[in-house]
Parts: sequence; C-alpha cells; structure tokens
Amino acid sequence: RLHIVTWNVGTASPPPDVTSLLQLNSLGPAMDMYVIGLQEVNSRITNFLSDLAFDDPWSIFFMNVLSPLGYIKLSSVRMQGLLLLVFVKHVHLPFIQDVHTQYTRTGLYGYWGNKGGVAIRMSLYGHTVCFMNCHLPAHMENTEQRLDDFEKILEMQFEEENIPSTLDHDILFWFGDLNFRIADYGIHFVRESINNRRYNLLWEKDQLNMAKKKEAFLQDFLEGPLQFKPTYKFDLYSDVYDTSEKKRKPAWTDRVLWRVKNLCQHKSKESELSEEEQTISVTLNNYISHMGYGISDHKPVTGTFGLEMKPLLSIPSVVLKPEGEWSAEHDVIISYSAVPEFPSSTWDWIGLFKVTFKHVNDYVTYAWVKDDEISSNNDSKQVYMNAEEIPNMGGEFVLCYYSNNMQSIVGISQPFQIQPNRTLIGKDLAQEEIDWMQKPDNLESHNEF
Repeated sequence: RLHIVTWNVGTASPPPDVTSLLQLNSLGPAMDMYVIGLQEVNSRITNFLSDLAFDDPWSIFFMNVLSPLGYIKLSSVRMQGLLLLVFVKHVHLPFIQDVHTQYTRTGLYGYWGNKGGVAIRMSLYGHTVCFMNCHLPAHMENTEQRLDDFEKILEMQFEEENIPSTLDHDILFWFGDLNFRIADYGIHFVRESINNRRYNLLWEKDQLNMAKKKEAFLQDFLEGPLQFKPTYKFDLYSDVYDTSEKKRKPAWTDRVLWRVKNLCQHKSKESELSEEEQTISVTLNNYISHMGYGISDHKPVTGTFGLEMKPLLSIPSVVLKPEGEWSAEHDVIISYSAVPEFPSSTWDWIGLFKVTFKHVNDYVTYAWVKDDEISSNNDSKQVYMNAEEIPNMGGEFVLCYYSNNMQSIVGISQPFQIQPNRTLIGKDLAQEEIDWMQKPDNLESHNEF
C-alpha cells in the first residue's frame, strides 16, 4: 500500500496536524510506504544553507509524525523549493536496494532550480520503481513550455552505472505542481461548474488531458478521474477561490500520474500478457484533494495505490540477531549470516537503533563488521559491541546491517529488549538525591524537619 502526497506549500511552515493528509485514521491496513512531494518549500538563502547542514523543518516534521508509527525515512532529495521524501515500514527495508536520487533544473534555461524535477529510484522486491516530483512553469499560455520541461526532466540520468533511465523503470510515478490550467472556458463557467460539482464539463479543456491525446510521450501515463475540486488557487486558510485583483481561474495544477512499463510494451506488441509476464500491477484505490489545509494557495492531493508484484527478491541479503540477553552492564554479541552472493565490504556496519529510529544515521551506536568480528564460519559470523556504547537506561531496540556497496539497510532484526545497567542507574538515583539535598532551598527545609 503506497500513499503519494503532492503539495505546493507556498513557503509556509508545516501545519499542526497531518492525520487526514496521511490517512492515519484509516480503518484499512496501514500504508507500507509514504512518498511526499512538496513544492515551494521555503528556500531563502539563510533557510536553504541551514537546511543543507541539517534536515529541513518539513523533513523533521514528517519524521516526527511517522517514526513512532514504525516508518523510517528511506531517502530524500532537495533542489531549492522542491523536496521529495520516501518513508517505509521497517519490515520492507531488507528488500529495498539501489536507492539513488537525482534532480534536473529547468528554471532560467536550466541554470536555476526554482522549477524542474527531483527523483528517487530504487529496486523494490527486485522491481525497479522511480518517483518523480516536478514543479513546471506557471501561467495559462505556457503549456508548450511545461511539456518541453517535462520531456527534459524525463531525460534525467542517474549517475551510477547500470541504473535504468526514468522511462525504463518498471513503474514510474509522476506528480507535483504541474501547473496545467483549464483552457478556453471563462472564469464564470469554470466556477459555476465547480459549484454544481459538474467537474466532467471541465475535463476536456484541462491542458494535461488535452496534451495526453496529442503527445506520444504522455500517452502511457495513467491518472485517476478528477472527481475533486480544482486545487488552485485559494485564499489562504479558506476554501474560497482567489478573491484578489488577479482572480486566477481555478485549475487542477496538482496531479499524480503513473506509468507501468510492461503495460506499455504490451500495448506496442498488441498481444495478451500471460499471467507469468504480469509480474507487477498498480491499482489506484483513492485519488482525492484535502480541502481542510489552508497554509498555501494550493490544496494537497493524495493518491493511494495498491502495488502487487511477484517478489524477485524474497530472502533478505543478511539475517541478524542479538545473542543472549543484552544488558548495558557487559559487552554484547551480534550473530549474522549473509546469502552466498552478498557483496560484503570492509565498510559495512551494524547499527543499534531505537525501534522508533527516523533514518539510517539515527543509530545509537554501531560496530564495523570486519574490525569488530570475533568469529567466522561458513554459516554465520559474530561481531561484538562495547558495553560502554550501550544506553544505560536500556529499552527496545533493533539491529540493522548497512551495506556500503548497496548503500542501504539489507537486514533488520526483530525488536528486542536491552536490560538497564542497574549499578549505574542506582548510582545515578543516589547522586540525584544528594544533589537534591544540597540545593539551598531543600537543605533549609531538611534542617527544619
């Protein structure tokens, strides 16, 4: 279950709550993956420089919401105001490999990143998937420029060897503030159609729908029906369309589309796909806007998908577990085994993470698999971790094996408990009591007693 968000946030800060946006109260099973594409994230030079050194406020916000629910930020990519984030459930981490990011500038003839596209690609259970967040040129008359820019973005090449081009991925998701408008009809007809919920009257003049009929490179992209109000342009903190002097005509600028490669090949061959060939399918379960959010002049749009795929990768590359009972009072041992073809490296490491960890660098401590190895045979290897690095208070943790060659977590343990260091905790409590007694106010009251 995949949930894609696209939202032009108009340089605003995150809202107080995103429960409905992320469908966290949904009665169905939890999402397996969240893909969040934002446009016009605040990129003033001071903000941008600090965001390069630290995570930006939006990334921190979504990590704080999703990490307690068992999601890790798998990857992110930022280009000025464009931000793309991917979160996944822990259970899927060993089956996601070759995660890479890229971006393409199209603003100011390709020199400026206020417009363009950012992408994250990966191998998901052995199938190649690419997510592309775009912000295309604005204004009614710039349809051709939008199409030209998107064609340029589709030519994006990932720098690593053997990575397919965007259109060669098994699934490509394309979303963002695509800025396509409603042509020909006047503002009164458009608003009247919206007020009467007769959105179908506007579909044939939607510039993206029109372009899909004419442009060959768009014809393989699929989209759900636009059965929600156009998401642009609103007065802030309201569901009232633009009342400024410009009175912009409403438009479906914010869109989510997808393309399945084997369906395109099937169309070109004009033959039925057998069940064996149909290794992957995408089902759109929900395509809606969220009118309750008013921090910008755009409303966010979400697409909820079901991905069905025959796993080409079904066994984790590495299986690992803690040996015996773990305590902060003594050194501990990790056992792990890898599949025969696993490309291990001296730079591989095993991290100890709290169960609510936010991203791969959010470890408590780590051990190098080669430097800290204490035994090795054909079946398994053992690595030790120093007691001094184990949190004294204990708690619930997981172990993750990070592969330097694959640039991803390729194994994750079941959650387990670390017992607290009773000796140190006892000392800390005693010291706290002494510190409390020595405070002037407390000494006075103690003497009186």
